[in-house]
Amino acid sequence: QVQLVESGGGLVEAGGSLRLSCVASGRAFSSYAMGWFRQAPGKEREFVASITWTGSRTDYAESVKGRLTISRDNPTHTVFLQMNNVQPEDTAVYYCNAPECATDQLLCDPWGRGTQVTVSS
Repeated sequence: QVQLVESGGGLVEAGGSLRLSCVASGRAFSSYAMGWFRQAPGKEREFVASITWTGSRTDYAESVKGRLTISRDNPTHTVFLQMNNVQPEDTAVYYCNAPECATDQLLCDPWGRGTQVTVSS
């Protein structure tokens, strides 16, 4: 069974940076696209970014374009989210999962615990 473990969150001031990591196990990581999602308090989980299995293509939510960057390291089964110039509206619990999960919950892998990002103004 797929297991997703997110880490790297924390408290950061507006304008600062964070690097989130997600380690996946239980399947052939390098053959699958990966994505990041987030859920802010009182809101539904939303798509943030995705990356193809080769890393050749990335997609982003409009709200994070130019500030967040997704990348991956297949040998270590890790996907990253570099967060620059973070803003208070980026405050949320961040999760990784299959990008297809954004449109069909039946395609989601079991959710990890996520990692909390809190941005102070």
